[in-house]
Amino acid sequence: MVQKKEWAIPQTFVQQFAANEYVAACGDTEYGKYQFVCDAPAGTLYYYDRWNNAQRLGNYYPCEKTHEVSVSSEFPNGFVDRNGNRMEDEGEAVIVWIERGWLGFDAHATTNLNRDSWEVTKS
Repeated sequence: MVQKKEWAIPQTFVQQFAANEYVAACGDTEYGKYQFVCDAPAGTLYYYDRWNNAQRLGNYYPCEKTHEVSVSSEFPNGFVDRNGNRMEDEGEAVIVWIERGWLGFDAHATTNLNRDSWEVTKS
């Protein structure tokens, strides 16, 4: 006598990988944070896009706070136009950080152009 096999609905089980610890190598800055002071003088703030075109961000006033920002954030070069000629003149160069939020953005700029001198903290 042949025994009938019962048919069952195929089922798929998926397991999701979840890391339960993080190990950083000595000197690993991938998850670090830059510290820089928002100290550029007041004026109209511009940044250079990837095609090196100056893009206007608007009126800028320094908050003179020390910001702690992920090293993976974008920091485009830019300038603070203090004389209204819409061009970068000597002494106007800055590095820009654009803080994006739900209601728009807030731009910060530093006159410390040597990013290698910025303090880096581990997170």
